Amino acid sequence: MRFILTGLLFIIGFFPVHSQQKTISDSALLTLVEQRTFNYFWKFAHPVSGLAPERTPTPETVTTGGSGFGVMAILVGVQRGFITREQGLDRLLKIVNFLSKADSYHGIWPHWMNGATGKTIPFGRKDDGGDVVESAFMFQGLLSVRQYFNLDKPKEAALRNTINYLWNEAEWNWYTQGGQEVLYWHWSPNNGWSMNHQIHGWNECLIAYVLATASPTNPVSVKAYHQGWAMSNYFYNGKEYYGIKLPLGFDYGGPLFFTHYSFLGLDPHGLKDRYADYWEQNRNHTLINRQYCIENPKKFKGYGPDCWGLTASDNYEFYNAHSPTNDLGVITPTGALSSFPYTPEYSMAALKHFYYKVDKRLWGEYGFYDAFSESKNWYDDQYLAIDQGPIVVMIENYRSGLLWKLFMSCPEIQGALKKLEFDSPYLR
Repeated sequence: MRFILTGLLFIIGFFPVHSQQKTISDSALLTLVEQRTFNYFWKFAHPVSGLAPERTPTPETVTTGGSGFGVMAILVGVQRGFITREQGLDRLLKIVNFLSKADSYHGIWPHWMNGATGKTIPFGRKDDGGDVVESAFMFQGLLSVRQYFNLDKPKEAALRNTINYLWNEAEWNWYTQGGQEVLYWHWSPNNGWSMNHQIHGWNECLIAYVLATASPTNPVSVKAYHQGWAMSNYFYNGKEYYGIKLPLGFDYGGPLFFTHYSFLGLDPHGLKDRYADYWEQNRNHTLINRQYCIENPKKFKGYGPDCWGLTASDNYEFYNAHSPTNDLGVITPTGALSSFPYTPEYSMAALKHFYYKVDKRLWGEYGFYDAFSESKNWYDDQYLAIDQGPIVVMIENYRSGLLWKLFMSCPEIQGALKKLEFDSPYLR
């Protein structure tokens, strides 16, 4: 008997099995991750507004951008049968009715709001007004919602009408600071333009320029895209990293959320303009990020072909925009999981690694916690809306293309892409 037990211990020692979960099919695992992560936006949503809290320890502070990702996640919940169409409709009506009364600045919402009152919660000392980028993430979601709830029924019509009202009220052209050919990120009634932050690429803000061009009432000029967005020291790249060409952006690509936030709705398949092929851009950025983790020049514990994904997230200090040029030994699950459309085999390998092999502290009520560092034996105990949302949306885009089809079906978006001289299968 002792020999048998010794043999079993020997086998277990060489073939470790994560004790927390039984093996399930890939499809079932994807659905489980979608549903758990969706629950952040469903079960943890603020009870008054229906919007998503910024993070789990601050339930009264709701976030505009993360909630924009959240309304897209609600569509996934309806489509996957996690909730009924009627339940999703009622929640989304609550959200848009709240947004119609919440603080806004020339039709643009602040970064943070009080989830019960809609009053602005300053993001910084001077950042207490409108935030164009956060609002763009919300409008990306709301336009997708408008396209999904298309039935000729009173409640669905009311939802569409309220979304159109909010969309028409947004004064994108105000945020050019008097008609300059560039968007400014912030404006405040208390501090005016003192943030003075022009939005130049390459980063997460492409969607803001597409929406600003698409506005049916207050658009910016096409010149703003070419002379504002595409004029940056960090726009063009063209170099190779690990033999992989990177058309745009920072060395090694920067944090992976650049490939996620604008492309929850914008379908990068065949999406091209005079500057880049955006499928090539996003896939190659992802491959470079993963390869850096395989090479692991700083020798952090845990990094490898199945454990990768450097992007903005919590860390053992607080928060940082992790990337190959700003590597603190922190892996963020949303990095690999929100990249499913670009690298499905590698993202699935990462998903299985996170679920079956990483410390059980990584998995909780709303899916994977925000980040972890094996080198520091640190595992986050928080969830962040802006990291959870892309996991749901991009896994679904990989599986069915749901959000891409909805957003790209918007006539205003198609019109804007044509004005900006994009090519896309949706425009043919």
